[in-house]
Amino acid sequence: MEEKLRLAVGVMGNASSMLLYTTPILTFWRVIRKQNVEGFSCVPYCVALFNCCLYTWYGLPIVSCNWENFPVVTINGLGILLELSFIVIYFHYAPPNGKKKVAILVVPIILISSLIVLISTFAIHDHHNRKSLVGSVGLVASIAMYGSPLVAVKQVIKTKSVEFMPFYLSFFSFLASSLWMAYGLLSHDLILAAPNLVGSPLGIMQLVVYCMYKWKKVDNEKWDVEKNEQEKKMEMGVDPAQN
Repeated sequence: MEEKLRLAVGVMGNASSMLLYTTPILTFWRVIRKQNVEGFSCVPYCVALFNCCLYTWYGLPIVSCNWENFPVVTINGLGILLELSFIVIYFHYAPPNGKKKVAILVVPIILISSLIVLISTFAIHDHHNRKSLVGSVGLVASIAMYGSPLVAVKQVIKTKSVEFMPFYLSFFSFLASSLWMAYGLLSHDLILAAPNLVGSPLGIMQLVVYCMYKWKKVDNEKWDVEKNEQEKKMEMGVDPAQN
């Protein structure tokens, strides 16, 4: 029964992660249409790429025992392809400073991921220690991935606008982290569960910030509409107090 529940949660975790990884398609369709990255940040996609690389390796039989973490491999393998596509599009349409930032982030990610693969393959010869090494680095990458949308929070607070903080990215980040936390606990794998214990509250915080400024924007727009109507009535010589 516990094994069936674990697999069911793994399938749901895969589905939510797929939605998380495909959510930026809407953002990048806008980037392609406008041929400009506007105020969007490349950080969430670069960090997600790092996370996917590490956990794809973590789930393979070289690190894990046989295919015990097969759901982890499938979704993160897909994530690598998607995140690479997003980063290439971002790099193509970014200004020179944006291109430089992408390179500064992506090159170390490739080097560190390659180093982890080499060390865990040739320097460590048992599954337990391989999982400990890859999982420890993956833990940091996962926390960074789930927290990366917070990069946009500063801009949201400064501009009082949620335009460049995609709601679905924050929502599916929260959903995926909650499900993978449950999967890790059911699998008795604290390396999988630990980063999501942090990721889930971070997702909640992002949603709270989004809702605060989304509602504030709606209230401001309503006030602006009412103010404009009153100004029009005054210009026409009508008493604003009259209906």
